[in-house]
Amino acid sequence: MRRHAPRRAPLVAPHPVSRILVINDEPLVLREIVKGLNAAARSLDNPNGIGFAGVTTAKDALAAIESDGDIQCVLVDDKLYSLPARSRRNGAHGEGRRSPRLQMSALELVQRITRFRPELDVYILIAQEKEDDVVDALFTEAVDGYFYREERDYRGIYRILNAQIQERARTPFYDQLKSYVWMAKDQWHTPGHSSGESLRASPWVNDFYEFMGEHVFDADLSVSVPMLDSLMEPKGVIREAQALAAKAFGAQRTFFATNGTSTANKVIFQTLLAPGEKLLLDRNCHKSVHHGVVLSGAHPVYLDSALNRKFGLYGPVPKQAIFEAIAAHADAQALILTSCTYDGLRYDLAPIVEAAHEKGIKVIVDEAWYGFARFHPEFRPTALEAGADYATQSTHKVLSAFSQASMIHVNDPDFREHLFRENFNMHTSTSPQYGLIASLDVARKQAVMEGYKLLARTLGLAAELRSQINSTGIFRCLELEDLLPEEVRNDNIRLDPTKVTIDVSGCGYTVEDLQQALFERYNIQVEKSTFNTLTLLLTIGTTRSKVSRLYDALMRL
Repeated sequence: MRRHAPRRAPLVAPHPVSRILVINDEPLVLREIVKGLNAAARSLDNPNGIGFAGVTTAKDALAAIESDGDIQCVLVDDKLYSLPARSRRNGAHGEGRRSPRLQMSALELVQRITRFRPELDVYILIAQEKEDDVVDALFTEAVDGYFYREERDYRGIYRILNAQIQERARTPFYDQLKSYVWMAKDQWHTPGHSSGESLRASPWVNDFYEFMGEHVFDADLSVSVPMLDSLMEPKGVIREAQALAAKAFGAQRTFFATNGTSTANKVIFQTLLAPGEKLLLDRNCHKSVHHGVVLSGAHPVYLDSALNRKFGLYGPVPKQAIFEAIAAHADAQALILTSCTYDGLRYDLAPIVEAAHEKGIKVIVDEAWYGFARFHPEFRPTALEAGADYATQSTHKVLSAFSQASMIHVNDPDFREHLFRENFNMHTSTSPQYGLIASLDVARKQAVMEGYKLLARTLGLAAELRSQINSTGIFRCLELEDLLPEEVRNDNIRLDPTKVTIDVSGCGYTVEDLQQALFERYNIQVEKSTFNTLTLLLTIGTTRSKVSRLYDALMRL
C-alpha cells in the first residue's frame, strides 16, 4: 500500500520583512523614486515583504543601516554628496559634468556600507549619461548592479532587487529535501526505518517515533536518492548550497562537514601536512588538532598559551611568542590558532597572518566558537577577513544548525582541491545525515538574512545580563581586563561579549553546589565552569525570558 504524504503542521509562519534603502540628496527626486518603487512592490509578487524607504544624507543612511536589521539592500545615487543644496554647481537635478568630488563620495559610502554590513546587496542609481565613469569608479567594490535613474523603470528595478534578495534567501538543498519528502515516494532503499514505518506502528518503540516527530524520519534519506546530490562528490543542490555559504561567509570555497569541526581540522591537516613537516600550534588547542597531528604524521612545535591562574582560564598565545616561533621555524607548513577561545578571547589576527605568510606558512584558524562573527561589525574582522587561509566553524555551536554540523571555509590561493577532497571523503560517511546538511543550508540563510538583527539583539541581552549580574553585589561578570593574563595585555586581544564568565567566589557556594542548585531548583544548565567561575553562552536563540529567569535565580540563591 502506498504510504500517505507527511502531514503539514498547521502553523502560522511569520512573514519576512525586507527594507530597501534609497539614498539620494534631492528630496523631490527621492520622493518620486521611493513612491514609484513602493507602487511596484504593491502591484507585483512580493514574497520577501519588500518595502522602500529613503534618506537624503550618507550620515542618515549609515545610521539607518546600523539601527534597522530589516534593511536588505541599498540603492546609492551616484551623485550623492555632502554639500548643502545651495552649494551645488550642477543644478537641481545634477545636470552637467560629474565631478571627482561626487565620484569619491559615492565610492566612500559604498565602502563604508560594505565594511559595516557585507551581507547587504548594493546597487547604484546612475544619474548621468557617462555611466562608464561610474562603473569604473566602483568596479572594485561590492556593487551588485546599476540602474540608469532617468529611465524610471520602477517595476524593472523592483523585479531585479526582489530576485537578488530571493537568491540570497535560497536554500537549495533544504528546498530539494522538502520537495522529495512531499512526493511521498515508496522507499525500496536505505535507511531501514523507511520513513519511520518500522517505528510508527510498533507497540514497543512508537513513543520514539512520536517524540522525534515524523519529519525527522521522512527527511532521513540516503545517497540512493540522486536528486539530493552527494556530499562526497557534490554536483547539484549541495554544491549550490556550499557556494551560497562561501559568498555569505567571505570564502572562496566552503565545504559542509557533518562530523563537526573536530573532523574539519583533521581534514585540513592531512591536506597541508606530510609526515615530518612542521606545524605551529597552541598547546591548549582542541583535542582534534592533536589527533590531526597524529594522523598526518606532522612534527608539532607547541606554543604555550597564557594562563590566568586566578580563575583557571587559558588565554591566547602571546603575540611575541608566535612571532618568535615563526622566525625560528620558517620551514613550518602551517600555523593553527583558536580564535575566539572558549571564554571569548580573540586574537588580533592580521599581523600574525602577515608574519606567517611572509615565511610561506599557511594559517588555519579554529573558529568553532565564532561562526557568527561575519554578520555583525562588533565581532569582526573574522579570520578570513584577517587573511587566514582556512577557517573551521562549528555552525551548530553558535548558529541554528544541528549538532555536528560544521563548515570549512577556504581562502588558500594554493588550495589543492583534489587532495582536500580525498581527505574529506576519508573522514565522511557514505551515509551522511541529510538533516544536518539541510540545517547548514538554513543556518546560512538565517545568518545572511537576519544575522545582523539577531546578533544586535543578542549583544543587547548580553549587556543587560552583565548589568543585572553585577547588580547582585555577590556575583560579578569578568571583563576583558579580568580575563587577560599579564603576558597578553598588550596584544590587542578583544572579548566576545556573548561569552559571559561569572566570578562566583563570593557567593558562599562551591561551583559544583551552585551548578546543582541552578539545575535542580531553577532548571538552568550553564555551559562550563572552573573552580571559581561559571560560563554562560548567549546565542541568537537567547531570549529576554531566559535572561530574567537566570537573574531571578541568582538573586534567590
